[in-house]
Amino acid sequence: MEKPAIHPYIPIIVGVISVAMSAIFVKMTNADSGVTAFYRMLFSILIMSPLFFFKYTHEVKKLSKRDWFFTTIAGIFLAFHFILWFESLNYTSVASSTVLVTLQPLFAFAGTYFFFKEKLSVKTIVSALIAIGGSVLIAYGDFKISGQALFGDILALIACALITAYLLFGQDIRKRLSLVTYTFVVYGVSTITLFFYIVLKGESFGPYPAQEWMWFVLLAIIPNLLGHTLFNWALKWVSTNVISIAILFEPVGAAILAYFILGEYLNASQIIGGTVVILGIMFFIIDYEKVKKIFFKIFP
Repeated sequence: MEKPAIHPYIPIIVGVISVAMSAIFVKMTNADSGVTAFYRMLFSILIMSPLFFFKYTHEVKKLSKRDWFFTTIAGIFLAFHFILWFESLNYTSVASSTVLVTLQPLFAFAGTYFFFKEKLSVKTIVSALIAIGGSVLIAYGDFKISGQALFGDILALIACALITAYLLFGQDIRKRLSLVTYTFVVYGVSTITLFFYIVLKGESFGPYPAQEWMWFVLLAIIPNLLGHTLFNWALKWVSTNVISIAILFEPVGAAILAYFILGEYLNASQIIGGTVVILGIMFFIIDYEKVKKIFFKIFP
């Protein structure tokens, strides 16, 4: 295999920082959550449009009616994931919200258990219990602060369930389409969903001050396009597990950025609970047999 121009871990680190910026940008906006989500999706597809229409439109013909149905469902789930996650940031801290959204791997396994009858291993059950314990600690600490913070935590958990549903509905189609085509189509469905959501709620599409437009564009470019593009580039050189573990550090990066940019402080329950959640999910993701083999190769 050819060597990468730069070490893969460098783009991965940049990717983690990029996705961690998402919550910060949302906190900086004054627009409604649905409007912020709409413009994030809209600007993403506008930026992708030249590449998609120049090189990938032929792939859309491969989509069957069933594919369009599942893609539409996936796009709707993605839209409401952003609405609820952005809304959660109005009530709870960046740290609590982003940590709870990282529970996605466990939600995914729960989904495959109930819908695809995949067996639960002891490792999965232990991981889930550890992560749930961490979530309870976060929720308990936030409840002591205010009922609003706890409400924000609940919204973040529902947002996590919705992003899991989005991934489950889209996983089969994603295997048969390029990243560009799949992303463009799903983002398009999500944008249309958000448009009607805003109309039905009577929220405003504008006008907004220049600073608001800057946050909308940055949300599209940095976490949406740059962050996930870098992760997908790195997959050529590293395993999926490395990316999965790296993404777990999004809440760590987000909490640090929130401290310096927004002045958000962490309480003890957030620090302990967040650490427990990340360790629980890391335990779920890591293949310990492979780790042992690598360890004994280095230290025979």
